[in-house]
Amino acid sequence: MLYLVGLGLGDAEDISVKGLRVVRSCSRVYLEAYTSILTVGKEALEEFYGRDVILADRDLVELQAEEILREADVSDVAFLVVGDPFGATTHTDLVLRAVHAGIPYRVIHNASILNAVGCVGLQLYNFGEVVSIVFWTSSWKPESFYDKIQKNREAGLHTLCLLDIKVKERSDENLMRGRDIFEPPRFMSVAEAATQLLEVVERRRSLGEEPGLTEDTLCVGVARLGSCDQLIRSGSLRQLASCNLGRPLHCMLVPGHLHEVEAELLSTHQLQEAELLNTKPGGGASVEL
Repeated sequence: MLYLVGLGLGDAEDISVKGLRVVRSCSRVYLEAYTSILTVGKEALEEFYGRDVILADRDLVELQAEEILREADVSDVAFLVVGDPFGATTHTDLVLRAVHAGIPYRVIHNASILNAVGCVGLQLYNFGEVVSIVFWTSSWKPESFYDKIQKNREAGLHTLCLLDIKVKERSDENLMRGRDIFEPPRFMSVAEAATQLLEVVERRRSLGEEPGLTEDTLCVGVARLGSCDQLIRSGSLRQLASCNLGRPLHCMLVPGHLHEVEAELLSTHQLQEAELLNTKPGGGASVEL
């Protein structure tokens, strides 16, 4: 059997009782290690599970899946996923490979960013399309995430923005030369995401467009959701571009139409002046709902 086990969003103890029993009974345990991270490392998981854990990077999962599925027809193999196995990132390819190989599979679910983010105070059934904000480069600055946010707002819907993660990535030069030299891990912060959004707003305005969101649009930054030190802060887009919410992982929300109860709860998370860094001169503190 192939088991896909959700780990939740916090630390080693967020695994379900059912999931923990499976992990302790499997012959091999893999940890998917390229789409998200926990607040603790592999060693903490191994200590809590009492089992060795094999890190599964993108190459192993996407190009060498047969290694994960090896002997899963005669023994149990666990594939651990931060959050829920079919939450923000689905692993349907691995499941299909198992099905085609005649290997049965079972999913053990857990909390995902897609449902846990309701703790900020926004109603989950009022969310529109989920958006991914990627790291820009000097030659590649896609803006499709802005268009999707604007489309959601036009429909009165909230937007969850998942922020880019770069783990075990190679530079263009090392990629071209075939060198397995990897860049340090990078995790996009709320401030970086907000800064990119502000740049899009300015560019669209320079083209004569009336932006669907502005510097004063209310946004919400979330850091380390599900952990004991999770942080939720609401403020204008301009303010979020000047805040430091600490270590990863971060995500950002852009509310649509707010019910009065949603607005009241968001106000309890308002950014404080002391939390703002390098605030632009003339930046107002008013927030557009």
